[in-house]
Amino acid sequence: MKMSDLERHLHRGPPGEGFHRETCKKAAPASPAVAAVSCADPAQPSGWAGPHRRWCRVCKAESWRRPSMENADVAQVLAEVADLLELTGGNAFKARAYRQAAQIVDLLPTPVSELWREGKLTELPSIGERIAAHIEELLNTGRFREHDQLLAKVPPGVLELLKVEGIGPKTASLAWKRLRVKELAALVKACRDGSMEKLPRMGAKRVAAILLALERYQARKGRVPLHRALATAESIAERLRKVPHVRAAEVAGSIRRRRETIGDIDLLVAATGADEVIRAFREAPEVETLTATGPTKCTARLKSGLQADLRIVPPESFGAALHYFTGSKAHNIELRTRAMRRGLKLSEYGVFDRQGKRLGGETEQDVYRAVGLPWIPPELREGAGELEAAEEGRLPRLIEEKDVRGDLHVHSEASSDAHSSLEELCKEAGRLGREYLAITDHSKSRPLGLDAVQMRAHALAIQRFGLQREEAPRLLTGVEVDILQDGTLDLPLDVLQGLDWVVASIHSHFTDPPGKITQRMIAAMRSGVVDVLGHPGGRQLGLRDAYAFDFEKVLEVARAERVALEVNAMPERLDLDDKHCRLAKDAGVALVISTDAHHASQLGNLRYGVWMARRGWLERGDVLNTLGPRQLEARLHRPRHFGTHIELRASL
Repeated sequence: MKMSDLERHLHRGPPGEGFHRETCKKAAPASPAVAAVSCADPAQPSGWAGPHRRWCRVCKAESWRRPSMENADVAQVLAEVADLLELTGGNAFKARAYRQAAQIVDLLPTPVSELWREGKLTELPSIGERIAAHIEELLNTGRFREHDQLLAKVPPGVLELLKVEGIGPKTASLAWKRLRVKELAALVKACRDGSMEKLPRMGAKRVAAILLALERYQARKGRVPLHRALATAESIAERLRKVPHVRAAEVAGSIRRRRETIGDIDLLVAATGADEVIRAFREAPEVETLTATGPTKCTARLKSGLQADLRIVPPESFGAALHYFTGSKAHNIELRTRAMRRGLKLSEYGVFDRQGKRLGGETEQDVYRAVGLPWIPPELREGAGELEAAEEGRLPRLIEEKDVRGDLHVHSEASSDAHSSLEELCKEAGRLGREYLAITDHSKSRPLGLDAVQMRAHALAIQRFGLQREEAPRLLTGVEVDILQDGTLDLPLDVLQGLDWVVASIHSHFTDPPGKITQRMIAAMRSGVVDVLGHPGGRQLGLRDAYAFDFEKVLEVARAERVALEVNAMPERLDLDDKHCRLAKDAGVALVISTDAHHASQLGNLRYGVWMARRGWLERGDVLNTLGPRQLEARLHRPRHFGTHIELRASL
């Protein structure tokens, strides 16, 4: 059969490269719906080796195998476009649009590919027709033209400079264009030989800070935030659960302990045979290549760059193996030592007495029971006193997500970086069972933040909207107010006193000396209007470490002023961390677990904050928003009556 010109074009490719093509039955014969792509296109980005699967543009049916792109992969490319635009002096508004789209995609609760197949991409905030088309191209080919064109303008190593705290697009661009700094090694050299100090606004003090940031970046390189590793690990585990003869498949390691960053993925399978399990693992779309194999285990490099280790064990050893591969190393050593003192041998195969008789191993409960202890939750297994607490009956009854009744840090579309209406937030919060929401939009120091007049009007609008609703959640008026460099708040105290809930946060001057940061927090807490310090450590995982301050002094003032500290559940923050949660608990300071949601879909991120709280040994009574609204009012340091804004009552 003679090929048309279009068909010849679709089959055309580099010498020796074969193109796959399949046409949709619903499409006109002369206009194939699926464009061709090479099985081994050398121009494909690293990690996107074929064969490829394609989605038909007409019927959305699957054909062949496309590059497997998760939400995080799509978000990373969109964020790179924003970085590249800023590095090359592109349109600032365009860069901001791509960055906002990246944030939305990264935290979507459903795969972005599903939304595309359903034709719903443009229903997402910050995603118009142009960016939606780019996402479609990414899902189909693993790349899109504008991204490729921008990449061609910038040396590859320059993008990595942006991952170092203190290096923004302007600094990276200047270092690249004036000093020929194109990689991290060149940046280190330029900092040490004095070249960097010659750049505008770059003194010796700032260069020294960049060198320290470089050391921290190298130390955490190769680790990813929990939410990204968890999504990949759970996807693979779910695939393995469907393999015949598999009794159980679980994610182990630091993911199961809910560490905030993850270096690799551990997967454990209980099965009566290993071959089919290994085959399913090898064929998982997340897997790039196997790097080691054995009869009952294998290791893979994933397309995300992470390593994944799979182990297959017999069902009777699954509990012991799950305990062993969950860790931590310190916890396992302590438990094995305890077993030895009792004349027992504990390993990943089970618990055995001196005669080699198996005493347990099918479940984790068996393992702990054999050494005379109750089961210890994975989040506590860090060798930080959990065995002693278990032996003495002092293990905490850890908080659970169902205990949290309200969310006290939520942004609506009144914040320039947020994207959901009050109606959308309430609908999603109601679905999740939240009883109350504090709407805490940004104050005037943030881009397009609310000034005093706007804040009063916004509070009234929230109250009016709340009065029209009969179902949960109840809406509370609030604000996330900025703590300025001198410790004052950027809205008048009388405005803040009229609100139900005030979150005070530091959003600027992160490099202030520790004493200055401490004094800023203390001044805010002593203002008499602050209910909670928002994301107190100021960290952004993988981008910025927490700033240094005197945490003990902050705890002392927080307790005296009855100000709570926030466990911010944004997956990129998780701030406070587990260690500081435990210190706050021991000091008698109340905590609040809040999502800091900037879109309705992010209200479901509460679980990340709960996991961090559990790692910090927090119980239900340690967290204020496990209380109902009336109980919460009674616990606060200043009188207020939720839901009855004084100005609104006067206007009705």
